[in-house]
Amino acid sequence: MEKRYKKVKEILFIILIANLLVALLKITIGIVVNSASMTADGFHSLSDGSSNIVGLIGIRIASRPKDKNHPYGHGKFETLAGLFISVMLFAVGAKVIAGAIERFRAPVTPEITIPSLAVLIFTLAVNIVVSVLEYRAGKKLGSQILVSDSLHTRSDIYVSAGVLLTLIGVKLGLPPVIDPIASLVVAGFIMAAAFSIFKENSDVLVDRSAVDADVIKNIVMQFAEVKDTHKIRSRGSESDLYIDLHVLVDSTLNVETSHRLVHDIENAIKDEVNPSAQVIVHIEPYA
Repeated sequence: MEKRYKKVKEILFIILIANLLVALLKITIGIVVNSASMTADGFHSLSDGSSNIVGLIGIRIASRPKDKNHPYGHGKFETLAGLFISVMLFAVGAKVIAGAIERFRAPVTPEITIPSLAVLIFTLAVNIVVSVLEYRAGKKLGSQILVSDSLHTRSDIYVSAGVLLTLIGVKLGLPPVIDPIASLVVAGFIMAAAFSIFKENSDVLVDRSAVDADVIKNIVMQFAEVKDTHKIRSRGSESDLYIDLHVLVDSTLNVETSHRLVHDIENAIKDEVNPSAQVIVHIEPYA
């Protein structure tokens, strides 16, 4: 587990540097060419960097070992960090909407230059690479913070593509009002990403069922000694999964056989559902 947290920290730090460079380029070019949509896109990228910092803090706390006050560990601090990122994104989205409304009141025609288009295309390519690699790493390591952050970055891809189309549209003679409209689209992507991250992490915090009970039941019922199973529960995340259930067996089954059966069931569930799952099986006599 410690090795996993160390790897997540390394990935977040590398992505933090990439996001800060991308944000700086977008904001600078947006101000120079007077483009509200590109500047908004830059601040969105800057929020990516802020989310990386929050993620690093969350992972640092989550990596602490179990103690007397936290017998299940500190893993949910990673979930809390993801939840905080979603709140940050909602705030950024609101700010972008406010900026777009202001541009509707006082439209400004952005200045389109070859350097600005080149920077936008370059940062779009960087976002694609970052999003794909971060998502894969998040799935491989079972990290909520990496998956959440990659979804945020993925929305950046669509946002940047929208800004690019906006600049091309203005170059082709479309009215300046297309710029604040694009900013509203940017805000829409930010809000959608925020909601997705909020839902995923809040589901963990409120102990939403993490594994389909029927999947677990099918695994358990493969054992000949098992007559039935009920009270199947699961909670947590991919990297911090808890499963408990009641298994009904013949009342004549001795303690040694029951004990071996419990371990066999736990191992079967880990093999087919999640190797890191913590499984608790309660034996009951079958009537």
